[in-house]
Amino acid sequence: MEAKSLLSGFQLNQTNPLYQTSKEHQYTKFPYQNWVSFKPHYSTKLFSQRVGVNFSLKGKNNVDDKLDNVVCVGDDDSVVGIRRKKLAVFVSGGGSNFKSIHEACVKGLVRGDVAVLVTNKPDCGGAEYARRKDISVISFPKTSIVPTGLSSMDLVTALRNLEVDFVLLAGYLKLVPVELVRAYPKSILNIHPSLLPAFGGKGYYGMKVHKAVIASGARFSGPTVHFVDEHYDTGRILAQSVVPVLANDSAEELAARVLHEEHQLYVEVTSALCEERIAWREDGVPLIQSKENPKQYY
Repeated sequence: MEAKSLLSGFQLNQTNPLYQTSKEHQYTKFPYQNWVSFKPHYSTKLFSQRVGVNFSLKGKNNVDDKLDNVVCVGDDDSVVGIRRKKLAVFVSGGGSNFKSIHEACVKGLVRGDVAVLVTNKPDCGGAEYARRKDISVISFPKTSIVPTGLSSMDLVTALRNLEVDFVLLAGYLKLVPVELVRAYPKSILNIHPSLLPAFGGKGYYGMKVHKAVIASGARFSGPTVHFVDEHYDTGRILAQSVVPVLANDSAEELAARVLHEEHQLYVEVTSALCEERIAWREDGVPLIQSKENPKQYY
């Protein structure tokens, strides 16, 4: 797709309003399981971004009523009254997480659609898959090797023109430009193949991560989904999934085990994101609202 058509008619979207609830969370770890369950208690304030909702709640007595009025669940367990979101996915390689997310969107497991793929390698497997599925592909950044790539500001303009709601990094190996981070606050996610903050930062990617985990003697690893800030792997953690590191694991064996969890975790988080089930605790920690029980967060 030509960049020109994506850059025309650019307008900034307005900031999504916030609504406020009151909850406090303690977590209980379950041994031999790869998840953490939160038991909610009333106290700490949570803030959740929602389109078209602007509640100012006073006191905890009316919190449950407000939540029930906002999140409407139909008989088929699909969320009613929330528009489908438009996603931009960034890849640098084969894009297996991108494929999982796209397939989940097509199957209706995610209330969103991949509007565009952004890549620094126009010939990578993820870009080829996108073209086969008639998904627009944007090259970024502009380099001597990729002269058709966009500048940072042109990229922001293109995504705004496509009305992209959220940006998902799925094996994108470049640092996201500050212009994009500031244009999409609390709306950019990345998945990393270790339990952050361990084994993260510049230089920790791909098989290098798994080799470092094994060399450290760590007994557990797994993917982390986190919000993106202006640095490598330092944004707020949203979700994690744990896998064992076995005594005789190779990096390849551990990578395969982690990748299997990545495909499930990223789809689940993307579903929550598109259904507007991300809440922010008052200390800045993001939590996911349970779809089955909207009064619980994890």
